[in-house]
Amino acid sequence: MPIRAENLFGLIGRQALAGRKNLYDAAHLVNATFYWTFVSPFKGKPLRFRACITEMVKTGYDSVPIVAVISFFVGIILALQAAYQLKKVGALIYVANLVGVSLTRELGPILTAIIVAGRSGSAFAAEIGSMKAAEEVDALISMGINPVRFLVVPKLIALLIMLPALTIFSDFIGIVGGLLLSQVVLDINPGSYLQQTLRALLIKDVMTGLVKAVSFGAVITVVGAYQGFRVEGGADEVGRRTTASVVASIFLIIVFDLIFTILFYRFT
Repeated sequence: MPIRAENLFGLIGRQALAGRKNLYDAAHLVNATFYWTFVSPFKGKPLRFRACITEMVKTGYDSVPIVAVISFFVGIILALQAAYQLKKVGALIYVANLVGVSLTRELGPILTAIIVAGRSGSAFAAEIGSMKAAEEVDALISMGINPVRFLVVPKLIALLIMLPALTIFSDFIGIVGGLLLSQVVLDINPGSYLQQTLRALLIKDVMTGLVKAVSFGAVITVVGAYQGFRVEGGADEVGRRTTASVVASIFLIIVFDLIFTILFYRFT
């Protein structure tokens, strides 16, 4: 059955209006989140430090084992792939350069962010979504408690602190993985490997990764909270929004990584 022109234009219009509303809601959440985080403390509305510490434990400390394992394996994989090419020109020592710079500038921040998005971002969406479905968010509003300040701000503070910390930890573990592989398989002296890594790494390499990590933390928090607040229904809707939060977070992490990579390439 052919699609009539008015039906096609109607579909386009409905999708455009829905997209406009979603964009407005997302912008409103971003504005409210950053207001309650960075402005309201100077107007007599202090941060909930105990809640922030609790969230830091859940998002940071509890993520250490999985980040350590994945970073260690990635460091080994990078060293093996680099050695496969560099041994052809007799420059195996430069494995240290490739592993160190790749991890600190790119792989460390992005892998850590993806792990945290799958682990903590989904938990944010599920927690807020369950509260929304059970009308607990409405109860907070009726008691005069702003749900963004109460629910979202501690999560944002936690990720802004813990994601850069996890990134540094990931970089270190990945470099250790490359070092062990180089010593056992490539017969590179550990001291020479570490000296070569220190020569290759610059402060701007580490800072590039940390700036990316901070932006990724904000993205994961806002996306998880946004999907949680959009829940309208029962458990099925919570599950859908949780999945959507992970997909959207990973997509935006890649987009922000591309933007920052281009900016750092042009201006550093």
